[in-house]
Amino acid sequence: MGAQLRVYKRRIKSVTATKKITKAMEMIAASRIVKAQRQVTASTPYATELTRAVTAVATGSNTKHPLTTEVDSPVRAAVLLITSDRGLAGGYSANAIKAADQLTERLRGEGKEVDTYIVGRKGVSYYGFRERKVVDSWTGFTDNPTYADAKKVADPLIEAVQKDTAEGGVDELHIVFTEFISMLTQTPVQTRLLPLSLEKAAEESGTKGEILPLFDFEPSAEDVLDALLPRYVESRIYNALLQAAASKHAATRRAMKSATDNAGELIKSLSRLANAARQAEITQEISEIVGGASALADATAGSDK
Repeated sequence: MGAQLRVYKRRIKSVTATKKITKAMEMIAASRIVKAQRQVTASTPYATELTRAVTAVATGSNTKHPLTTEVDSPVRAAVLLITSDRGLAGGYSANAIKAADQLTERLRGEGKEVDTYIVGRKGVSYYGFRERKVVDSWTGFTDNPTYADAKKVADPLIEAVQKDTAEGGVDELHIVFTEFISMLTQTPVQTRLLPLSLEKAAEESGTKGEILPLFDFEPSAEDVLDALLPRYVESRIYNALLQAAASKHAATRRAMKSATDNAGELIKSLSRLANAARQAEITQEISEIVGGASALADATAGSDK
């Protein structure tokens, strides 16, 4: 076997092994998408009803609360960016980071200071490499987040919202994550969690245009909002984490399918080159045999004379 043919066969073997790995990763990601979709579906009713409750309390009272009251001149905003712990997902994390950068620039253009919080190693690495300040970060659970993880993320954000800006608090809370729309479409979104827009909350909870019933609040509307504030933020962050996880798995599946298809095409191309090299070797061997036989025949004819 010639040296060139050995090189082609070695590359075919290597690409074939890579193809098996990417195919396995594609199948694993596809199975995880189904689980993540179920979790998103299961978490949606709770988030919807909680938003409905907050809307009812805010509409039925005149209480000023960080959950529902706009600050006249906001000076600081918190931005929570959700990325992935792992790569091999195409532009998933890069697109979320780009959306967060756009939001940060817009907030700074409005004269607000921005405190950044990050979920996922990809976002942490990006900001660390560029030496950008990050208030807090969390890693290790983006593929399969739990409500406990969402609570861990929400606690310092809720504390920042409840503080005065002079003490390091924030007036607004924004979140950037990737919304799972379908297996083929995942879109980075920017949304403001706090203060809650009652019109937007009514749309999300399906109460827009409805006449809400009157409520009596015990012990007070402010105490009810104090109790609902952490639950609302936790549920919204949990839903965002689940959406991001489903989007990441879908992006991984798509990237691995593309890698598997490319590996298949490369194997075909290398196989054609290997066949051509083998045919060239056979042709050369035949030419050498024919040439040797011809030379032998000439030498035999010369000796007969």
